[in-house]
Amino acid sequence: MRLFLTFIIAGFFFACQTETQQAEQETPQFSKAEQTEAVASVLNDWHKAATEADFDRYFGYFLNDSSIFMGTDATERWTVAEFKPWAQPYFERGKAWSFSPKKRVTYFAEDGKTAWFDEELATPNLGPSRGTGVLQLTNKGWRI
Repeated sequence: MRLFLTFIIAGFFFACQTETQQAEQETPQFSKAEQTEAVASVLNDWHKAATEADFDRYFGYFLNDSSIFMGTDATERWTVAEFKPWAQPYFERGKAWSFSPKKRVTYFAEDGKTAWFDEELATPNLGPSRGTGVLQLTNKGWRI
């Protein structure tokens, strides 16, 4: 009986290991350059959505309404759910705000599914600004 249980347990562990290895092989692997380009594309379009006052596109880049947005002012710390009603009048008037990235540094977790960024931004009315954030790779792409 002990031998039988040993084989069952060993088989279970082998099966778990095989499934994990198979899942890892099925996950697409991207080069660091491809990852950096994909994150930059999201962030650039996110900034562009604000400039073009595209509310749905801008807020569609957030992972969910619990995501945190840190504004340019030291007192600005919002959940997306709190930020949307405050920002909506700016989007409704046809132009929210305009940030142009001048320099961006992106770092990735080893699994390639989390990215951290910091960027230097130019603005027409605030002068030099900075932005930082975290993105997560989802089945819908990178989300802030």
